[in-house]
Amino acid sequence: MLVPLDGSPMAESVLTAAAQLARKISASVTLIHVVEKNPPDKIHGQMHLTNAQQADEYLRATASSDIFRGIDVRFHVHEAGVRDVSQSIHDHTEELGQDLVIMCTHGSSGFRGMIFGSIAQQVISFGNVPVLLMTPAAENFKFKFENFLVPLDGNPDHERSLAYASALARVCEAKIHLLIAIPHFVSMSGELTPTNRFLPATTAKMMDMLVPDAEEYLLRLKTKIESEGIEVATSTSRSKPGTAIPKTAKSIKADLIVLATHGKKGTEAFWSGSVAPKISKSSKIPLLLVPVRE
Repeated sequence: MLVPLDGSPMAESVLTAAAQLARKISASVTLIHVVEKNPPDKIHGQMHLTNAQQADEYLRATASSDIFRGIDVRFHVHEAGVRDVSQSIHDHTEELGQDLVIMCTHGSSGFRGMIFGSIAQQVISFGNVPVLLMTPAAENFKFKFENFLVPLDGNPDHERSLAYASALARVCEAKIHLLIAIPHFVSMSGELTPTNRFLPATTAKMMDMLVPDAEEYLLRLKTKIESEGIEVATSTSRSKPGTAIPKTAKSIKADLIVLATHGKKGTEAFWSGSVAPKISKSSKIPLLLVPVRE
């Protein structure tokens, strides 16, 4: 697992969860800092690493801290100053053979704005490595690894998230909840709006027909996952994904949302569609984004 750090307490807030997850799945952790060209002294009013020597000392001390006791922890400083931090993080995931990137949604290596929609988006769009986004954790936060929510939309490409959710659920002995958000009159997509305007009865029937199809789809996936020994629940919601996902996550007390995203072009569309940012804004539950290539 690759954990980008910039020296700020906000970025450090993912360390406890990273250590917990590493212990759960017997993984190693690599801490990384990418030195920026002309780095700021502070980010969001917090400390920011500004040179390679400072970063080396910081990562060395962090790697040897009690948080990582008993875990194989390494660290790496990319010393050459770069302008594109996200590209460098992506390059290191491949160079160092990383399977997962863990980042804080409000603070990570070398950025000056909200990471959500910038560095995280770019890291996902660059490669095939999932990114676990976490909001700054409260003190004594513990990742339970007990209940995962996996939103789907019937697109087979998006079922890639199931592979990650299932693998993690087997190790953690967690439950999986599958969800499909089905539009209704007030939440249908733009392409159906003209139909609703001129043929409201027909549109209503079309929307109703989606429900049994979705339930059958979820039941098929549920049966498949349960054959792997994993407990699975399903539900449908008649609302927009950006509303249904956080609401369902709260109601089932999910401690992880696993969501598929497309490649670069699709990711841009995905993010512009505001699904993931809405989830992040309305929920503090960790969000595992799984990139999908078409």
